[in-house]
Amino acid sequence: MFVRRSLSTARRLLVLAAATMLTAALGAATPAPALAAPGPSFTNPLVGTPNSADPSIVHSGGNWYYVATTWSSRIVMRRSSTMAGLKTAAEQTVFTLAPGPGCCTMWAPDLQWINNRWYLYFSAEASPGQGERRTGVLESSGTDPLGPYTYRGILNLEPGNGWAIDGSVVRFNGYVNHFVYSAFRGGEQGLFIAPMSSPTQVSRNGVRISSPTLSWERQGGAVNEGPYAVYNAGRTFLTYSASSCQTPDYKLGMLTWTGGDPMSPRSWTKKSTPIFQRSDANGVYGPGHASFVRSPDNAETWVVYHANSSAGQGCGTTRSTRAQKINWNSDGSPNLGVPVRTGVSIPGPSGDS
Repeated sequence: MFVRRSLSTARRLLVLAAATMLTAALGAATPAPALAAPGPSFTNPLVGTPNSADPSIVHSGGNWYYVATTWSSRIVMRRSSTMAGLKTAAEQTVFTLAPGPGCCTMWAPDLQWINNRWYLYFSAEASPGQGERRTGVLESSGTDPLGPYTYRGILNLEPGNGWAIDGSVVRFNGYVNHFVYSAFRGGEQGLFIAPMSSPTQVSRNGVRISSPTLSWERQGGAVNEGPYAVYNAGRTFLTYSASSCQTPDYKLGMLTWTGGDPMSPRSWTKKSTPIFQRSDANGVYGPGHASFVRSPDNAETWVVYHANSSAGQGCGTTRSTRAQKINWNSDGSPNLGVPVRTGVSIPGPSGDS
């Protein structure tokens, strides 16, 4: 019995030694990939008031570029080498709108990279005090997000070139780029989509793909606005803002493109519950009008949105820009979680240095 146990022990030791050497060899041949470090930490608000509602952020050439509503004829941009640095970055005027085709109370700018140029879409009044807001577009002369820009006109989204706001570009596999926006038809503010013949034109008026029919879309007013796409696992999701921005219950909903013609309402399904909303526990109210951006190393997706710090604030200049990393649900759809409390330290995007 003693001899047998000794032989058995010897065999186990030999097997263990062989396994250890094999593991070491494999480890040396295929080292685990290094994880990119997070960028400098920041606290929300990422960008403070007054020019920080309806934010849009891109990362290009090692820098972040940020635009938001200014409530004036100026379109201003911030640039920083880190997301955290946007908090104190100087505002630079990249374009000043003129009365006529578009001026005044500029809001909801959206910066997009298409065909080796930057395109800046925005909502504005045609003339001072007119109130008929439409969607215009600027085109960069080169690859710098700061411009210079040339005004390329108004997108003819609605019949009679009517009221159309909060537009952005959405991309689909196998289809041309489309433009999504918010408009009134039949006294109801919904979401519409139009095919683009170029970055500065649509080939036809938009088709409605969403109406505020659910109870959580009708608090303080029946509203669907601020559409913006986020992509994951080969799928296209369209987030949007619902309910009145005058209330703390302004929030985010989501449509999912199920395939087929994006111009067909049947190609879209609406999630029955909100995906992002107020957090009384964290003191964040009316989170909405979101955009999405990838981290510099392309490993993370971040949501950038505006919100108020008090339930009594509404649609004005009290809204500030917030940002946080998102996760993904098992079906591939975005999981935004809850709005992060003001003042809590947030590690910056991975690879942001």
